[in-house]
Formats: sequence, structure tokens, C-alpha cells
Amino acid sequence: MHPTQRLTDVERAMLRTPAHSLGDVLGDILHTHYGVAEAEVFLADYRTSSLEPVLSPASGGQPISSTPAGTAFARQKPVVSGEFLHLPISVRGDRLGVLRLRWTGPPPEEFSELAELAGRAGQALIAAEVVTDRFRRARRTQRLTLAAEMQWDLLPGRCLEQAEFSLAGQLEPAYAVRGDNFDWSADEEHLTVAVTNGMGESVDAALLTSLAIHALRNARRAGVELADQAALADQAIWAQHGGKQHVSTLLLQVELATGRLAVIDAGSPQIWRLRGDEVLEMRLEPQLPLGMFDSTHYLEQRFELVPGDRLVIISDGVYEARAQDRSYGEQHLSRLLTATRGLSAAEAVRALMADLSQFGGNSDLDDDAVAVCLDWRGRPD
Repeated sequence: MHPTQRLTDVERAMLRTPAHSLGDVLGDILHTHYGVAEAEVFLADYRTSSLEPVLSPASGGQPISSTPAGTAFARQKPVVSGEFLHLPISVRGDRLGVLRLRWTGPPPEEFSELAELAGRAGQALIAAEVVTDRFRRARRTQRLTLAAEMQWDLLPGRCLEQAEFSLAGQLEPAYAVRGDNFDWSADEEHLTVAVTNGMGESVDAALLTSLAIHALRNARRAGVELADQAALADQAIWAQHGGKQHVSTLLLQVELATGRLAVIDAGSPQIWRLRGDEVLEMRLEPQLPLGMFDSTHYLEQRFELVPGDRLVIISDGVYEARAQDRSYGEQHLSRLLTATRGLSAAEAVRALMADLSQFGGNSDLDDDAVAVCLDWRGRPD
């Protein structure tokens, strides 16, 4: 059978099977069409520190930092280890997990078709998660709090790749996050990113952030300018809470054809820019958090991105995290940003959060923390 037809048949079978059976059917397909003796689907846990098995949960997870499966996930490249082939599962740059395959003999030398199949399996997984909890359960190494459940369901994904840019974000403490969040959307003309920090604790903070994110999305989808998106979200929060609750927010929008950057600083998140060997915090004009006062008017600041720029957006839970009377921003942040310059956006975010956890003694953070990394390449000629 021609590879294209085989892939089409496999994809059709994955999409027709009941969502909860997707992993099992994928294993059967790989055995029938590719002679695979054993298959396992690993999904990245919420902290992106381990890969958790779907088909054989009792077998235990694979640490991302020290296993062949983790290497395939981190580098987004196939990895052969002994009799196993590890293939990254990702969709538009959003890293979902790894497909591990074993044959009775050595793995095939050419596996481009299998790599394509892993990508199509990722698309089927995203569709399946709409109607089954099996894969969300598989990714958990511990129970999520209710607030964290709400926050993770708000996210657009954890990574996004297009020709012009790479984008990645992470929330911590992953299993108990309360008010921090991020959102993004890309169309033909613009990439729009929001990083939010709702005040309060637990479910109250999550509800406030949910209102802010949905208000921003509603305004963005109406096609209004960035400043008007902020103003409309501000009004929605004010109408609900009358100034008693507010949301610190950083909004940015990149014009994809030119790299022109518009930013609104409505609260505490910071932007750090890496350009060549230079690392600096971008100085922004502070404006009022969303919902603090009625009818707030917001202004956009303008910057220019050049190919090779990296922007790292962090909430106060990152730069104000404290240990031994010193803040992470004072002690570690600039060094970490420099040290991770050669990593992908996704791995840079993962390294930042791991370093922040180590700074705090490897325990859950006292405050929410969000980090978003944007690598700008520019539109190809």
C-alpha cells in the first residue's frame, strides 16, 4: 500500500473510533500496518516534568530530563534507543507527548512515515479530549485543585509554532494554580497575547481570571484594536465587581508582516527582551489593572521586533519569588534567561520554571507564577 493511502486509512480509523479507545486502536493499527510489537502513548504531565503512559498506567512515568522519551519530547526529534523508537507527538508546535514503538527486531532505518503518523495521532488526541477525560486523567501525577482545573481549561495550549514565531507558556504551581493565566490567538495579520493575574485566592481568583480572559476574547473576536480590547475587558470586570476586584494584565500584539509590537501594561507582568547578547527589561508605562476604575482609557506603546528577538513575559510570582530574603528577579532571572538563550521557547520556559522551583526549595510556590516566551523569526520572504 502506498504510504499516503496508508496514512489516510490510519487517520480515518483513529477519527472513527470512540474517543476513549483512541490509544488502544492506535496500538492495534501500528501492529497491523507497521509490524510494531509494542506501542505506548506518553503524555506530558501538567508540570512538564514527566511523560505519563496512557495504555499501561501501572508502568509509571518517564522523567523528561533523563530518558530517551524525554529527549524526543524536549528536542522534538525522533530518538532511537535500543529496540525502541520514540516519536514526538505535537500539533502546530504544541507538545503533547511521545509515541514509543518497539519491534521484535531493530527499528526501521527510515521512519518519516511513522513520524507523520505521530503528528496525526496528536490531532486525533486533541479531538478526543473534547469528549473523554481519559487523556487528561493520564497526564496527572496528582489531583488538580478546582481552581487549577478551571485555569488549565482556559488555556489555548502550551505552545504554538508558525513560520514567523515560536510561542510557549507555563503555569505554576501546576496542580494548584489560582489566578495566573495566559491566552493567545494568531490570524493572518496579528499574534495577540495576554498574560493575566487575577487578585484573590483559590476559586475566587480563578473566576475573576476567567471573566477577564473571556472578556478579552470577546473583544478580540469583535475585531477591535488592542486598546479597545483592554477597555472593554476593563468595563466587563468593573460592571461585575464595581472596582472591588481587578486583574493585572499585560497585552501585546505583533504585526506578523513587519514585527511591529504594540504593548499595554495594565498591571504587574514584566517583559524581558533578549537581542543578541543583550538582556534587558522593557520599560513600559504602567496603566491601571483591568476593572480597578470605571471607564479607564488605555494607550498602546509601540516597539519594533527584529528577527532573532526573544521576549519573555513573567508575572510577579516569578520575579518576586523570595528565598533567604532575596528575590528570584534580583538573584537568578537575568542569568537564567542568558543561559537558556539557545533552547527552544518551550524548553526555555520549562527551564525557567524548574529553576524557580529549585530556588524555592523544590516545593510548590507560595504565589502563582506564569511565564510566556516568544521567539520572533519574522515572516519568510
